[in-house]
Amino acid sequence: MKQQPEVYLFGQILGTHSFLLKDGFLQPDEYAEIREQYFLPGGETGTAATVLSSLGVNVRIAGTWIGTEVAPMLKAFYSDKRVDLSPLHFMEDDPGVMDYVVIAGLVRSPMGRFQALFSSGKRWWSVPKEADLMSCKAAAIDPFFGEESLLAMALCQRHGIPYVTIDSPDDAPLHQNAAVNVVSKECTTQHYADMAPEEVMKRLMETASGLVILTQGGGDMLYGRRGEAIHRMKPFSVEVKSTLGAGDTFKAGCVYGLLHGMSDDGLVRFASACSAIAISRFPLPLHPPTPDEVQALIEHKE
Repeated sequence: MKQQPEVYLFGQILGTHSFLLKDGFLQPDEYAEIREQYFLPGGETGTAATVLSSLGVNVRIAGTWIGTEVAPMLKAFYSDKRVDLSPLHFMEDDPGVMDYVVIAGLVRSPMGRFQALFSSGKRWWSVPKEADLMSCKAAAIDPFFGEESLLAMALCQRHGIPYVTIDSPDDAPLHQNAAVNVVSKECTTQHYADMAPEEVMKRLMETASGLVILTQGGGDMLYGRRGEAIHRMKPFSVEVKSTLGAGDTFKAGCVYGLLHGMSDDGLVRFASACSAIAISRFPLPLHPPTPDEVQALIEHKE
């Protein structure tokens, strides 16, 4: 029996076909040997749920409709984990949303049909329900699902539930009302192409009611709040096996820190350690970070 959820996650949940190559990344007209391949839960919300479950958190997830090819894998994978699938909508006439990711160390290329899905004019995700989140203590909301993402935000506000979001620009309500907004290099390239990271941070902090974190891959993380100076923290140094799920794991670490009332420094450090462990192994869903591993890495750095 699933225990009462502590955290509500709303967003992208899908089946990920991942391929770890043996000898470097794909080259045109050249053969590539696959070292390992898997079909496992993915997406920003799916991966975060896996990580939070491993960290000992009871999670309830909602978002992407689950199709006939994804459902059996998803149900089997989460059957012994702290993840409540009850809000999910399972389709009976569609294989479901999947992506395909080719990986070689620091380099990866995802493939899918998301542009076609988002331009179809059809909704292929659930509408958040108040009953699913009102007893939770923290949440995370992916920004991809338009009015439904904003509804999840409004429900969190109604019940005083702090939430983490990702890649929301300074003029977005999800950013402005978030307890934590984690902004990646991909987001800054899209929305702030000609601005230095410090200028992006200042702009984000001016409209934030919570903590803003700017991640830069192997570079320093920048973080801070409105009216504060910008803080910096170096990421943990580990041997990289795969970067797939690194950002989603960082988000999960932020949710965990929010749930447990960590300081800003502590939350960023914890999330960074989670992400570092994630990139040191493959596949992440079968080897997510545990609390003891995260604490050991933090203590080793200190």
